Amino acid sequence: MDESPSAQTQPHIYTAPRTNVSQNQGKFRIHFNFPGRAVPDHDDHGYGPLATVVESFMDPGTLIRMHQHRNEEIISWVPGGVMRHDDRQGNNLITNPEHMMVMNAGNGFWHAEETLDDDPPLRMLQIFVRPHSLDLEPGIQHEPIPDPVTGEWRHLFGPEGTDAPLFVRNDVDFYDCRLASGETVTVPSRGGWHTYLYVFDGTVDVDHVTVGYTESALVADDSGVTVTATEDSTIVAFIINPDAPVTRQGTIGR
Repeated sequence: MDESPSAQTQPHIYTAPRTNVSQNQGKFRIHFNFPGRAVPDHDDHGYGPLATVVESFMDPGTLIRMHQHRNEEIISWVPGGVMRHDDRQGNNLITNPEHMMVMNAGNGFWHAEETLDDDPPLRMLQIFVRPHSLDLEPGIQHEPIPDPVTGEWRHLFGPEGTDAPLFVRNDVDFYDCRLASGETVTVPSRGGWHTYLYVFDGTVDVDHVTVGYTESALVADDSGVTVTATEDSTIVAFIINPDAPVTRQGTIGR
Protein backbone atom coordinates (compact mmCIF):
# COMPACT_ATOMS: atom_id res chain seq x y z
CA MET A 1 0.00 0.00 0.00
CA ASP A 2 3.00 2.30 0.11
CA GLU A 3 3.23 5.24 -2.26
CA SER A 4 6.25 7.36 -3.08
CA PRO A 5 5.76 10.85 -1.62
CA SER A 6 7.54 13.89 -2.93
CA ALA A 7 10.29 15.51 -0.95
CA GLN A 8 9.13 17.99 1.65
CA THR A 9 8.36 21.17 -0.28
CA GLN A 10 8.12 23.63 2.61
CA PRO A 11 9.03 23.30 6.29
CA HIS A 12 5.39 22.43 7.01
CA ILE A 13 3.86 21.25 3.69
CA TYR A 14 4.19 17.77 2.18
CA THR A 15 2.71 16.86 -1.19
CA ALA A 16 1.79 13.53 -2.75
CA PRO A 17 0.97 12.54 -6.35
CA ARG A 18 -2.16 10.71 -7.42
CA THR A 19 -2.33 7.35 -5.71
CA ASN A 20 -1.13 4.21 -7.48
CA VAL A 21 -3.23 2.00 -5.18
CA SER A 22 -6.43 1.11 -6.99
CA GLN A 23 -8.95 -1.63 -7.68
CA ASN A 24 -10.77 -2.14 -10.97
CA GLN A 25 -13.98 -4.14 -10.77
CA GLY A 26 -15.23 -3.10 -14.19
CA LYS A 27 -18.22 -0.84 -13.59
CA PHE A 28 -16.90 0.02 -10.11
CA ARG A 29 -13.38 1.45 -9.71
CA ILE A 30 -11.63 2.93 -6.69
CA HIS A 31 -8.39 4.79 -5.94
CA PHE A 32 -7.12 4.79 -2.34
CA ASN A 33 -5.50 8.02 -1.13
CA PHE A 34 -3.52 7.56 2.09
CA PRO A 35 -2.82 10.86 3.89
CA GLY A 36 0.02 9.41 5.97
CA ARG A 37 1.98 8.50 2.82
CA ALA A 38 2.58 12.18 2.08
CA VAL A 39 4.97 12.43 5.05
CA PRO A 40 8.39 10.79 4.66
CA ASP A 41 9.10 8.01 7.18
CA HIS A 42 5.55 8.17 8.54
CA ASP A 43 4.77 4.66 9.82
CA ASP A 44 1.02 4.73 9.16
CA HIS A 45 -0.86 4.88 5.84
CA GLY A 46 -3.47 7.02 7.62
CA TYR A 47 -2.94 10.23 9.51
CA GLY A 48 -4.37 10.11 13.00
CA PRO A 49 -8.10 9.39 12.77
CA LEU A 50 -8.24 9.89 8.98
CA ALA A 51 -7.61 6.41 7.53
CA THR A 52 -8.09 6.90 3.79
CA VAL A 53 -9.87 9.02 1.19
CA VAL A 54 -11.22 6.88 -1.64
CA GLU A 55 -11.99 8.27 -5.09
CA SER A 56 -14.86 6.03 -6.31
CA PHE A 57 -16.35 5.61 -9.77
CA MET A 58 -19.64 3.86 -10.54
CA ASP A 59 -20.91 3.50 -14.09
CA PRO A 60 -24.67 3.70 -14.74
CA GLY A 61 -26.35 0.42 -13.88
CA THR A 62 -23.89 -0.66 -11.16
CA LEU A 63 -24.89 -2.62 -8.05
CA ILE A 64 -22.59 -3.14 -5.06
CA ARG A 65 -24.40 -5.88 -3.17
CA MET A 66 -25.25 -5.85 0.52
CA HIS A 67 -22.11 -6.03 2.65
CA GLN A 68 -21.05 -5.19 6.20
CA HIS A 69 -18.74 -2.55 7.66
CA ARG A 70 -17.49 -2.54 11.24
CA ASN A 71 -15.56 -0.06 13.40
CA GLU A 72 -15.23 2.79 10.92
CA GLU A 73 -17.08 5.97 9.99
CA ILE A 74 -17.81 6.06 6.23
CA ILE A 75 -18.70 9.39 4.65
CA SER A 76 -20.08 9.71 1.10
CA TRP A 77 -19.45 13.09 -0.58
CA VAL A 78 -21.10 13.33 -4.00
CA PRO A 79 -20.38 16.60 -5.87
CA GLY A 80 -22.24 15.41 -9.00
CA GLY A 81 -24.62 12.59 -9.90
CA VAL A 82 -26.40 10.28 -7.46
CA MET A 83 -25.45 7.35 -5.22
CA ARG A 84 -28.39 5.17 -4.14
CA HIS A 85 -28.17 3.45 -0.76
CA ASP A 86 -30.24 0.82 0.99
CA ASP A 87 -29.56 -1.04 4.22
CA ARG A 88 -30.91 -3.63 6.62
CA GLN A 89 -32.41 -0.87 8.76
CA GLY A 90 -34.91 -0.20 5.96
CA ASN A 91 -33.39 3.04 4.63
CA ASN A 92 -33.55 3.87 0.92
CA LEU A 93 -31.53 7.03 0.49
CA ILE A 94 -30.12 9.13 -2.36
CA THR A 95 -26.85 10.97 -1.81
CA ASN A 96 -26.21 13.78 -4.30
CA PRO A 97 -24.83 17.35 -4.37
CA GLU A 98 -27.63 18.46 -2.01
CA HIS A 99 -27.28 15.63 0.53
CA MET A 100 -24.44 13.95 2.38
CA MET A 101 -24.32 10.61 4.19
CA VAL A 102 -22.33 9.27 7.14
CA MET A 103 -22.48 5.62 8.14
CA ASN A 104 -21.33 5.25 11.73
CA ALA A 105 -20.68 1.53 11.32
CA GLY A 106 -19.90 0.77 14.96
CA ASN A 107 -20.34 -2.91 15.82
CA GLY A 108 -21.79 -3.66 12.38
CA PHE A 109 -23.79 -2.00 9.59
CA TRP A 110 -25.02 -3.71 6.39
CA HIS A 111 -25.66 -1.67 3.22
CA ALA A 112 -25.72 -1.76 -0.57
CA GLU A 113 -24.99 0.92 -3.19
CA GLU A 114 -26.39 1.31 -6.68
CA THR A 115 -26.66 3.49 -9.76
CA LEU A 116 -29.55 2.95 -12.17
CA ASP A 117 -29.18 2.58 -15.92
CA ASP A 118 -30.40 6.13 -16.51
CA ASP A 119 -28.26 7.70 -13.78
CA PRO A 120 -25.19 9.68 -14.86
CA PRO A 121 -21.67 8.29 -14.34
CA LEU A 122 -20.69 8.82 -10.72
CA ARG A 123 -17.41 10.09 -9.30
CA MET A 124 -17.40 10.71 -5.55
CA LEU A 125 -15.25 10.53 -2.44
CA GLN A 126 -15.81 7.91 0.23
CA ILE A 127 -13.94 8.90 3.38
CA PHE A 128 -12.96 6.45 6.11
CA VAL A 129 -12.47 7.81 9.63
CA ARG A 130 -11.15 5.69 12.51
CA PRO A 131 -13.49 5.96 15.51
CA HIS A 132 -12.13 6.65 18.98
CA SER A 133 -13.58 3.39 20.38
CA LEU A 134 -14.48 -0.07 19.15
CA ASP A 135 -17.97 -1.53 18.75
CA LEU A 136 -19.92 1.70 19.13
CA GLU A 137 -23.65 1.83 18.42
CA PRO A 138 -24.23 1.72 14.64
CA GLY A 139 -26.34 4.27 12.81
CA ILE A 140 -26.72 6.36 9.69
CA GLN A 141 -26.97 10.08 9.02
CA HIS A 142 -28.37 11.50 5.76
CA GLU A 143 -28.76 15.27 5.78
CA PRO A 144 -29.23 18.22 3.42
CA ILE A 145 -26.16 20.41 3.13
CA PRO A 146 -25.90 24.15 2.38
CA ASP A 147 -25.56 25.31 -1.20
CA PRO A 148 -21.92 25.94 -2.14
CA VAL A 149 -20.70 29.51 -2.48
CA THR A 150 -17.68 30.02 -4.73
CA GLY A 151 -14.65 31.05 -2.73
CA GLU A 152 -16.05 29.91 0.64
CA TRP A 153 -15.45 26.77 2.67
CA ARG A 154 -18.46 24.63 3.67
CA HIS A 155 -18.15 22.79 7.00
CA LEU A 156 -19.86 19.45 6.29
CA PHE A 157 -18.88 17.10 9.11
CA GLY A 158 -16.97 17.31 12.33
CA PRO A 159 -16.67 15.69 15.76
CA GLU A 160 -19.87 15.37 17.76
CA GLY A 161 -21.01 18.74 19.05
CA THR A 162 -19.77 20.98 16.21
CA ASP A 163 -22.01 23.14 14.02
CA ALA A 164 -21.53 20.87 10.98
CA PRO A 165 -24.67 19.10 9.66
CA LEU A 166 -23.14 15.63 10.19
CA PHE A 167 -20.73 14.13 12.72
CA VAL A 168 -18.07 11.45 13.08
CA ARG A 169 -16.85 9.88 16.28
CA ASN A 170 -13.33 11.24 16.30
CA ASP A 171 -11.38 14.47 15.82
CA VAL A 172 -11.76 15.21 12.09
CA ASP A 173 -13.47 18.21 10.48
CA PHE A 174 -14.30 18.18 6.75
CA TYR A 175 -14.75 21.15 4.41
CA ASP A 176 -15.15 21.63 0.69
CA CYS A 177 -14.65 24.68 -1.50
CA ARG A 178 -15.18 25.71 -5.13
CA LEU A 179 -12.63 28.22 -6.39
CA ALA A 180 -12.71 30.21 -9.61
CA SER A 181 -9.37 30.62 -11.35
CA GLY A 182 -7.33 33.25 -9.50
CA GLU A 183 -9.30 33.07 -6.24
CA THR A 184 -7.45 32.61 -2.94
CA VAL A 185 -8.67 31.17 0.37
CA THR A 186 -6.96 30.40 3.65
CA VAL A 187 -6.65 26.72 4.55
CA PRO A 188 -9.02 25.80 7.41
CA SER A 189 -7.06 25.24 10.60
CA ARG A 190 -7.32 24.71 14.33
CA GLY A 191 -4.61 25.19 16.93
CA GLY A 192 -2.42 22.09 17.27
CA TRP A 193 -4.25 20.20 14.48
CA HIS A 194 -3.03 19.52 10.93
CA THR A 195 -4.83 19.85 7.57
CA TYR A 196 -4.94 17.40 4.66
CA LEU A 197 -5.97 18.88 1.29
CA TYR A 198 -7.15 16.92 -1.76
CA VAL A 199 -7.75 18.44 -5.20
CA PHE A 200 -10.88 16.83 -6.63
CA ASP A 201 -10.85 18.99 -9.79
CA GLY A 202 -8.49 21.61 -11.18
CA THR A 203 -5.08 22.82 -9.99
CA VAL A 204 -4.13 25.03 -7.05
CA ASP A 205 -1.05 26.55 -5.46
CA VAL A 206 -0.65 25.80 -1.75
CA ASP A 207 1.71 28.49 -0.47
CA HIS A 208 3.20 28.61 -4.01
CA VAL A 209 3.50 24.81 -4.24
CA THR A 210 1.50 23.42 -7.19
CA VAL A 211 -0.99 20.66 -6.35
CA GLY A 212 -2.88 19.29 -9.34
CA TYR A 213 -5.86 17.12 -10.15
CA THR A 214 -6.23 14.23 -7.62
CA GLU A 215 -3.01 15.27 -5.85
CA SER A 216 -2.86 16.13 -2.16
CA ALA A 217 -0.97 18.14 0.43
CA LEU A 218 -0.51 17.73 4.17
CA VAL A 219 -0.08 20.99 6.10
CA ALA A 220 1.59 19.97 9.33
CA ASP A 221 0.86 23.13 11.33
CA ASP A 222 -1.78 25.86 11.57
CA SER A 223 0.13 28.88 10.27
CA GLY A 224 -2.41 30.47 7.92
CA VAL A 225 -1.44 28.73 4.67
CA THR A 226 -3.28 29.99 1.57
CA VAL A 227 -4.60 28.17 -1.51
CA THR A 228 -4.88 29.91 -4.90
CA ALA A 229 -6.66 28.30 -7.84
CA THR A 230 -4.73 28.43 -11.11
CA GLU A 231 -7.85 27.11 -12.88
CA ASP A 232 -11.41 26.53 -11.73
CA SER A 233 -11.04 23.97 -8.94
CA THR A 234 -12.88 21.93 -6.34
CA ILE A 235 -10.89 21.08 -3.22
CA VAL A 236 -11.59 19.39 0.08
CA ALA A 237 -9.85 19.82 3.42
CA PHE A 238 -9.67 17.68 6.54
CA ILE A 239 -8.58 19.25 9.83
CA ILE A 240 -7.14 16.40 11.90
CA ASN A 241 -6.06 16.05 15.50
CA PRO A 242 -2.88 13.99 14.98
CA ASP A 243 -2.85 12.96 18.65
CA ALA A 244 -6.45 11.72 18.85
CA PRO A 245 -6.93 8.18 20.20
CA VAL A 246 -7.80 5.86 17.31
CA THR A 247 -8.88 2.29 16.67
CA ARG A 248 -7.55 0.30 13.70
CA GLN A 249 -10.05 -2.49 13.14
CA GLY A 250 -12.19 -0.99 10.39
CA THR A 251 -13.36 -3.19 7.54
CA ILE A 252 -11.72 -0.99 4.87
CA GLY A 253 -9.83 1.95 6.38
CA ARG A 254 -7.99 0.36 9.32
